[in-house]
Amino acid sequence: MTGEQLARTVTRIAHEILEKNTGDEKLAVVGIHTRGAFLARRLHAILKEIAGRDVPLGELDISFYRDDVAARGAYGVVPATPNPVVQSTDLPFEVDGATEVLVDDVLYTGRTIRAAIDALFDYGRPGRVQLAALVDRGHRELPIRPDYVGKNLPTARRERIEVHLAEVDGVDEVVLRSPAEEE
Repeated sequence: MTGEQLARTVTRIAHEILEKNTGDEKLAVVGIHTRGAFLARRLHAILKEIAGRDVPLGELDISFYRDDVAARGAYGVVPATPNPVVQSTDLPFEVDGATEVLVDDVLYTGRTIRAAIDALFDYGRPGRVQLAALVDRGHRELPIRPDYVGKNLPTARRERIEVHLAEVDGVDEVVLRSPAEEE
């Protein structure tokens, strides 16, 4: 996905969110750190422009909610890191009763989203939780399905999806990496 395609995709997702939540005054967008938070900021700006009102924006850190924190590096599943990189959670709005749109860059096994829902519920009881993912690569291990998808990109388990965003990586693009490219 090129930078232009990524921008169009985020705009389309914003339109879909507004269509599905017409008249919902308690709509909020919550980005999952790190790239999901940057995508949520982009969605927030577009939603504000389209809706003509400010839609609350939050950021969620799920570091200690992941089910693999203790097993990082075990079984070759997750890259070994001594400790998770902890970011801040900022939810400057009432979570109770709100429609929360969780935003992430890549939906894979569903474990990140499970952790995000657990974290979100520690701040209150949302009326609804929806999920927006820039890329859905399949291979779900949990029964999680996105409400808004930028691109469905079926992959092999050994392949990787890399989302590069200008705010972090200096460029906007989505790249599929095969194991052969890694070597």
